[in-house]
Amino acid sequence: MTQNALTGEWLSPHLPLTGVEFGPELNGPGQLRGALSPRLVWSHPELTDPGNTLLYVERNGLLRWGGIIWQTEPEGNEMKIEAAGWSSYFHHRHDLDGELGGRGPYVRADPCKVIRDIAAYAQSVPDGDLGVSVDNTTSKATVGTPAEPWHSRWWENPVLGDLLDDLVKDPNSPDYTCGTWWDHNHQPVRRIRLGYPRLGARRTDIAFGSGINIIDSTPVTYSADEYAQVVIATGTGEGRAQQRAIEAVRNRRLRLEHLIELPDVRGRDVLAQRAKAERAWRQNLGQVEEITVRDHPSAPIGSWQIGDDVQVSVRDQWTNWSGWCRITGYTIRPDTSQGETATIQLEPAGAHQYATAA
Repeated sequence: MTQNALTGEWLSPHLPLTGVEFGPELNGPGQLRGALSPRLVWSHPELTDPGNTLLYVERNGLLRWGGIIWQTEPEGNEMKIEAAGWSSYFHHRHDLDGELGGRGPYVRADPCKVIRDIAAYAQSVPDGDLGVSVDNTTSKATVGTPAEPWHSRWWENPVLGDLLDDLVKDPNSPDYTCGTWWDHNHQPVRRIRLGYPRLGARRTDIAFGSGINIIDSTPVTYSADEYAQVVIATGTGEGRAQQRAIEAVRNRRLRLEHLIELPDVRGRDVLAQRAKAERAWRQNLGQVEEITVRDHPSAPIGSWQIGDDVQVSVRDQWTNWSGWCRITGYTIRPDTSQGETATIQLEPAGAHQYATAA
């Protein structure tokens, strides 16, 4: 379905896209790709007007994805359509007034609040209201100090999307993703979902496995570049006064060490927690970056969320690997020779740390 971004007028209740693939991502907008008949595009250009048209995917009465059409491009006998989720809009907006219209600067501020202020500022000017709301989640992370407040200076022409991305880079920062659903009045909700200490959960009710629901996967990569049984975490202070915690185990392998620098962490107990969590995931050899799965009772498509930790088992002529992985994005393809499938991007569970703030 398509809708005028400015007026809210519904343009098409059933846009006949083919070759559709769509999905969300962790700390990003997610995307959709598809194709249209050129005849339909040229006779009704308002249906897919780039930068001014919202596009939704609905199935069985549920909105599964929503975003903004950014590009249409002819290719052979088709018109390719590309869209991205709600946060992509902020990459096309600047802070023209400075300090998000007087909402900043920020000292020891919750990044969740700053994200809400970014969205509020972007949508406070004429013709800028996309109708995007942000979760009221709070976190223990902070940005800005009395010595170095968090600024958004107008003379630097900051891109609002870049400011948002920077706020979720720190290991202790909140996560975000874009979501869409119908409200009780059957109007689309356009939402930036925030999670702290993380989005998603460890799922024991679903799993992915070769010969069960995995139909394709990237090769398992075994690399010792990131491996370590010993992690040294350093915090505030300099020289002999620097806070430090060491987490080490012996496991009949050559000793390998890794250093993490956390200059804003004061508590030694927090350093110890971070070092322990870091060591736990660095002791895992083997990594699967992507799998393609079919709809299956073991994990029906739509049963997982961005950020979930899932058990993945890959068995082929090269490997017999099993481990916990975190879902960082996925792309659904409704119509393939295997039926509906999903390609899922993964990272080692625990690669992001979620320790409480010092």
